[in-house]
Amino acid sequence: MKRQTAIILTVVAALLCGCPGLVMLCSGSFFALASMTPGAQIDIFGSNSPQSALIFGAGLGCLGLLGLLIPIVVGFVTLRRKDESTSIPAEPLPPTA
Repeated sequence: MKRQTAIILTVVAALLCGCPGLVMLCSGSFFALASMTPGAQIDIFGSNSPQSALIFGAGLGCLGLLGLLIPIVVGFVTLRRKDESTSIPAEPLPPTA
């Protein structure tokens, strides 16, 4: 894979997965902190219990971390230098007797 293609794939993955993942991570921490605030007005899909806000926040945090890991993995896989010794030789091997 060419270096320029690898950089483009990494940037696209960062924009499509990393940015929403960062937003989800921040939102999840906001919901988790709101669940621990005494007297907070909580309404998560019709439920007003702090436990539902904490579970929703933890779920968003996990999805956000997953979204942040995707561009890191894509960048590592596409931008690493491949070892030349493990490549297939260009000429055929001689027959063995």
